[in-house]
Amino acid sequence: MLRADRRTILRYVLPFAVAIVGILVGYVLSITLSGYFVYLGISVVVATIAILGLGIVTGSAGMISLCQLTFAAVGAWVVSGLNVMDAPGGFVVWLVLGGIAAGIVGIIIGLPALRLRGVNLAVVTLGFAAAADVTLVQIQFPGAADGNSVLRPNAFSTDPQFFFFSVIVLAVCAVAIYFLQNGRWGAGWKSVAFSERGTASAGASVSVSKLTAFAVSATLGGISGGLIAGQVGLAFASSFQPLQSLALYVLSIMTGAHLIDMAILGGILWIAVPEILKRFGIQQDWGFVIFGALGVQALASGSTLGGAIRNAWWKRQARVQAAGRADTLDEPAPQAPASVEPGAPLLVVQNLGVAFGSVKALDGVDIVVRENSITGLIGPNGAGKSTFVDAISGFLPQHTGTVTLAGRPLNGLNPTKRARIGLRRTFQQDRVPPSLTIEAYVRFVARRKLTATQIDDALEFFGCPPARTRLLNVDVGTRRLVEVAANVLAAPRIVLLDEPAAGLSLDEHIALGERLRQVPARFGIAVVLIEHDLELVRTVCQEITVLDFGQVIASGPQADVLADPAVMKAYMGETEML
Repeated sequence: MLRADRRTILRYVLPFAVAIVGILVGYVLSITLSGYFVYLGISVVVATIAILGLGIVTGSAGMISLCQLTFAAVGAWVVSGLNVMDAPGGFVVWLVLGGIAAGIVGIIIGLPALRLRGVNLAVVTLGFAAAADVTLVQIQFPGAADGNSVLRPNAFSTDPQFFFFSVIVLAVCAVAIYFLQNGRWGAGWKSVAFSERGTASAGASVSVSKLTAFAVSATLGGISGGLIAGQVGLAFASSFQPLQSLALYVLSIMTGAHLIDMAILGGILWIAVPEILKRFGIQQDWGFVIFGALGVQALASGSTLGGAIRNAWWKRQARVQAAGRADTLDEPAPQAPASVEPGAPLLVVQNLGVAFGSVKALDGVDIVVRENSITGLIGPNGAGKSTFVDAISGFLPQHTGTVTLAGRPLNGLNPTKRARIGLRRTFQQDRVPPSLTIEAYVRFVARRKLTATQIDDALEFFGCPPARTRLLNVDVGTRRLVEVAANVLAAPRIVLLDEPAAGLSLDEHIALGERLRQVPARFGIAVVLIEHDLELVRTVCQEITVLDFGQVIASGPQADVLADPAVMKAYMGETEML
């Protein structure tokens, strides 16, 4: 309990403490640096905020955005325009409004991301940047032609003071991003980058995850543009060229800018590399070449600078936690609570059919799963088990027949809606994003308020590593256990477990079977177990349904089904063995 409380305190107190230290460092620098270095310091802060935004859309959400400085131009345009209008509120209010305006534009530009990926999305964002650049050159920023300089806040009118103001803005942005990254939005960004199917099956909206990533990224871009307007007084299109956006994207990839400290490093490099070249008499544009070369290296190796540093530390922690993990697996399964009798029909599937062209993957399948029951779904390879799970969970909406959950028809509902009304599933393939901690993943999947103690108890029950463990440092078999625990903690009506024992050792199989038997009584959840391991099915399931060539060949109590000659023929006859 104390350990869980300490974890909660650190999560909420540490970022504010670090931000305060950063502000104090910024104040010291503002009164000690010379004029030119103060100006460079402002540029570092501005670049850091823009890169921090890129880290969200690229590093966290896994999408390509090549127009970050165009969002900055939106923020600069709003600040310059409000300054010309002498709008009330002053620079701080203008800066916020510029960020909001850029965020709205970010949502609009992010709409193609709902259907486009990779190079196609890059072309769209780069095209927007090019079009905006041509427009800005033609119309210029408000006040630029008349020399109407942007008025800074009264308390921060000098360059050193404005540098300190910029550091405060960066600290506020960094704290906000920290909590977003470690909250539901951040988990959604990382989940959608790893698996859109996994995201939808957790009850999260893929569209919302993508659009919020673009919106927050663009908002930060707009704030950085507003600061540029305050820094230089008069904004010009040359500060927001598409080539600079491209270089900024490469730099964010190279440093791993989804990490706040690496975004700060990126901002330093953005200014330091051209300055170093300048001092050696080399054209500063060669900085873009250097960033490009380092970016290519990062993409080719699949490792960012920030990732390499973090991984070295996380692997050290993983070695310490591995011993505790082994001790956990050696423990017997927790004492089973009193068993419960299956209740009324919960999931009712009638005449379910799925066809791929002329091939019928499922044909007239009928299954009834009762409340508080554990039902096994077995069959040879190619029998249609995975197709059944995809159809029930909404990933194959084009099917015949009806599916109801507690009397509510599911036909026509997408996977997200089905998950939210109580139907959860796991996957054969690994859909657990490795960039999250176990606790962050569990909270994201559960979609309800959980105490640290509830999470720790459930993880211990299923034999999972501690909540603070990073999923990157555990094997695939362990991630399956975490996936099961997370979906159980979501408190659904029913959970479909698609080969949860894959990747587990024999001892882990036995322990998982003992734990699954307790799930209905302990958590009040019905379970459908889709498995190749007949021994696990015998251990766990009360009722069994057998599929073969897309049709139900037997269904009922375990002993009767396994003794059925048709089932024995399916497994032991001409049909491919499991």
